[in-house]
Amino acid sequence: MAVKLNLNAQKREVFGRKVKNLRKEGKVPANIYGTKVKSQAITLDITEFKQVFKEAGETTIINIQIDDEKETRPILVHEVQVHPVDRQVLHIDLRQVDLKQKIKAFVGIELMGESPAQALGGVVITLKDELEVEALPTDLPENFTIDISKLKEIGDTILVKDLEYDKEKVQILAEADEALVKAEEPQKEEPEEAPAPVEGEATAEGETTETKEEKTEEAAKEA
Repeated sequence: MAVKLNLNAQKREVFGRKVKNLRKEGKVPANIYGTKVKSQAITLDITEFKQVFKEAGETTIINIQIDDEKETRPILVHEVQVHPVDRQVLHIDLRQVDLKQKIKAFVGIELMGESPAQALGGVVITLKDELEVEALPTDLPENFTIDISKLKEIGDTILVKDLEYDKEKVQILAEADEALVKAEEPQKEEPEEAPAPVEGEATAEGETTETKEEKTEEAAKEA
């Protein structure tokens, strides 16, 4: 049985630029939303959130306790907004779900092993890094793992239908023949051709083609 993950939160009454003060206190603003659920602004302890998120990712249910509410809420982490420079967490979107109703979510793809095609000079190309699925919230896979050792030759491809997962609980919303990973020959860099001189363009001696023609005509007249 999977370990239950819990997270504490407080209702938030601070908005706009004032949320900077929350971050100075080690807090981060967040919002909970969901089908038939009124959006709720909350505050999370950033250290606690990072610890839970590291284990849960975006496909594992977290039970969140908001202040003194009688029951915890089952949520999934939908999006974590991060500052592009200092990587500070700026805001978090949490999705409240009904454990008895199927939902759509994106599940990441991870590669494992080594491809024999690489020893032949091939390159392993990832065509998709995630797949949309439909399942009960508690049946969402953590990720799809692809063993690239199955790519024996250059040109070999791994398709959606080649994935191993519980097909009775999880439906992948993609075509069975859609390619996910393939081994192909590395692209060869073609040498760049020197551009042809344009009329009036300077030559290596610093003269334009027009200037040379004028000098030739003048020399002919003098002769």
